[in-house]
Amino acid sequence: MSEFAYFRFLSAKMLTPDEERDKDEIISLTEQVLDARGLECDARIAKVPEEELRKILEEVRRLRRRKKNKNFISDDTGGSIEGPEEDEQQREQNEELVYFGGR
Repeated sequence: MSEFAYFRFLSAKMLTPDEERDKDEIISLTEQVLDARGLECDARIAKVPEEELRKILEEVRRLRRRKKNKNFISDDTGGSIEGPEEDEQQREQNEELVYFGGR
C-alpha cells in the first residue's frame, strides 16, 4: 500500500533525489501516515487527489525530520551540529522551493 503511494509521489515528481534514494525509509514513514489517516488499500490511494497526496508527503517529511533530529551528532561542547529552529524552518522553505519550483 505505501509502496504504491511512494510510486505516486515519484510519478508526480514530488520527491527529492535524497528521498528517492531513501525509498525504504519513505515507504515506512508513508505507511505510518496512511495508517494514521485510515487509508488501508491501493484502491483508496489511487483515488487520493494530488493535493491530498502532497499533504501526506508533507507529514512524511515532518516525521523524517523528527527522526533525523533525534539522531543528530553532538559536538564537544554538548551542543548539536544542527542549527537552531530557524535553520530548520529555512530548510523547509528551501525544500518547498525545490518541490514546487520544478513544475
